[in-house]
Amino acid sequence: MLLRLAYLGVANAFALLRLLPMSDRDKDVEILALRHQVSVLERQLGKGKVRFSRSGRAFLAALLHRLPWDVLRRLRLLVRPDTVLRRHRDLVARRHAAESKPKRPGRPRTVRSIRALVLRLARDNPTWGYRRLHGELLVLGVTVAPCTVWEILREAGIDPSPQRSSSSWADFLRSQADALPACDFFETVTLSGARMYVLAVIEHGSRRIRILGATAHPTAAWVAQAAKNLVMDLEDARCRARFLIRDRDGKFPALFDAILADAGIEVVLSGVRMPRMNSIMERWVQTCRRELLDRTLIWDQRHLLHALRAFEQFYNSHRPHQGIANARPLYPLPTPITDPDESARLDIRRRDRLGGILHEYQHAA
Repeated sequence: MLLRLAYLGVANAFALLRLLPMSDRDKDVEILALRHQVSVLERQLGKGKVRFSRSGRAFLAALLHRLPWDVLRRLRLLVRPDTVLRRHRDLVARRHAAESKPKRPGRPRTVRSIRALVLRLARDNPTWGYRRLHGELLVLGVTVAPCTVWEILREAGIDPSPQRSSSSWADFLRSQADALPACDFFETVTLSGARMYVLAVIEHGSRRIRILGATAHPTAAWVAQAAKNLVMDLEDARCRARFLIRDRDGKFPALFDAILADAGIEVVLSGVRMPRMNSIMERWVQTCRRELLDRTLIWDQRHLLHALRAFEQFYNSHRPHQGIANARPLYPLPTPITDPDESARLDIRRRDRLGGILHEYQHAA
């Protein structure tokens, strides 16, 4: 079409040059002759219509669109003046549409920083749906459509619907870590072959361990007394525990849960054969076995309690813990040494516990 339109333009430009040397009388005669030919053609066609090509329609519309309406109505044309004007409007509309057409189809892609912000909010708040995320973006001054947030989450493989409101076990542990202790029994054997049962409690938030006792016969009365001692220790330490995780061991009587319930502590039972639901306590048991019990010959109950008390003090006051950024349960990390001279004159002393099984390092006084 463009090549045909260019050809028509060049041909009529030469026709215009041919008309320049003609007199007004000759031009009028030619106009009358053309009008007569048009009238003859119309009589021959009758009710039929003249079929213009797309390039012919475009050229005719471009040639006549500047003429006033009254002049255009007086012209002898094969089409109506309204048709010529409509064809010119269509030509302008197609040209504008071609210039306004985006280089890539569809809506423009969301800015990368906004996409990263949406995914960050979704990761930090797994209970939020796309509507809640959209509201948070508006509070931050970021204007996007809710459907855009939905598309970003869907492309990232994140469920955008509010069905994500159900919290997982890991979310529960993280949200309640500051008020969530866990307890468990573990066994050890003395040199005489007697089986001893140790009851310990660990706080998830601070990683502080409490040895409640060790006995060869964990009766219901003994476990209930251990629960009372735990409640008193938590009150003395001003630890506001809300939940306590334990397994379904038969050594825990109903009175154990009742004592904790009276103190405002709800007992949460772990699943059957699911140690990962009490993973922090299980990890401490492994640590106690690896660092103490597997390296010590336990003579009797008294010796076991002495070793466990020493390990409890070492674990709470000196041993760093990766779960709390290598701090200690009872003491934060000291101020880093930034003085080069002080770093060059380090005087570190070692203190042995339990005959050298445990080592503590500290600066000389």
